[in-house]
Amino acid sequence: MKRHGNLYHKITDYDNLLLAFQKSRKGKGWQDTIARFEKNLDENLLSIQKMLVEKTYKTSPYTEMIIHEPKKRTIYKLPFYPDRIIHHALMNVIEPIWDSLFIDTSYACRKGKGLHGGSRKVMDYIRKNKGGYCLKMDISKFYPSVVHHTLFDIVKRKIKCKDTLWLFKQIIYSIDGGKNVPIGNYTSQWLGNLYLNELDQYLKHEHRIKYYVRYCDDFVVIHQCKKYLGELREFIRSFIKEKLALVFSKCDLFSLKQGIDFLGYRHFYNYILLRKSTAKRIRRRLKILPKQLATGEINEEQHRSVIASISGWLRWANSYHLQNKLGLANV
Repeated sequence: MKRHGNLYHKITDYDNLLLAFQKSRKGKGWQDTIARFEKNLDENLLSIQKMLVEKTYKTSPYTEMIIHEPKKRTIYKLPFYPDRIIHHALMNVIEPIWDSLFIDTSYACRKGKGLHGGSRKVMDYIRKNKGGYCLKMDISKFYPSVVHHTLFDIVKRKIKCKDTLWLFKQIIYSIDGGKNVPIGNYTSQWLGNLYLNELDQYLKHEHRIKYYVRYCDDFVVIHQCKKYLGELREFIRSFIKEKLALVFSKCDLFSLKQGIDFLGYRHFYNYILLRKSTAKRIRRRLKILPKQLATGEINEEQHRSVIASISGWLRWANSYHLQNKLGLANV
């Protein structure tokens, strides 16, 4: 496998740092910290460049926040300057390298893929396997369970540039305890994808799996033989435990006639339904939205963005009556 070198000068290039700033501020330009940074943009970007070139950069302290939707998780937040800009600068260079390593049916956080792309592929596989079965799995506490040393070893197998590896080390080991890729870091979604790419490659090359879709730590395998999927389940269980120190939170084997609950939707042969918990979450979100707008918690642009996002979710499924009920049929 090719290892990539001579990358760091691309990461620290001023134009790349400028692009990283533009990406990291997207949708957040109204924040005071970003406005202050932008007033002295050139000086601040040169400051980031200097700390990277001289290797004085160290990950800032995290601000932790507990959220409960869709499930209880700890979110870790870093300052806009310098951390979030540096993370984008790094991934501007690394993203195309890693993306080329991933299998075609890995759908999370990739250009041209995404949630609805994964949903479309699942529907395609269901229609090709009528009368078949589905093995549906997800990982227990995936991001907090990622082992730092294992992850860094995987990174080193793809990257040989010592300076770039130094930067990855600052980010990967920024949380104490030997485990945890912080949810909230821009780099984390890519590091998580790289970690589970080990499983993707194992299934594709060792087991020649044909109908497999992964979105982050949720994945499905579809096959005509129930016994085959039952045996495959044990191979996967052993692989993720021994190689990645992960365990399942759920691992279900069932007929396709039941539909596949995946990516917020329930997928059947000829139609898609919105998951009940997703519908409830949308109702709650729409209920508090007017109050958030009235109190200034969100602005008009954010309000329109939320409505557009919800409408997109609904229109992907067979949800005409629900759209009418929520007053979104004509949005």
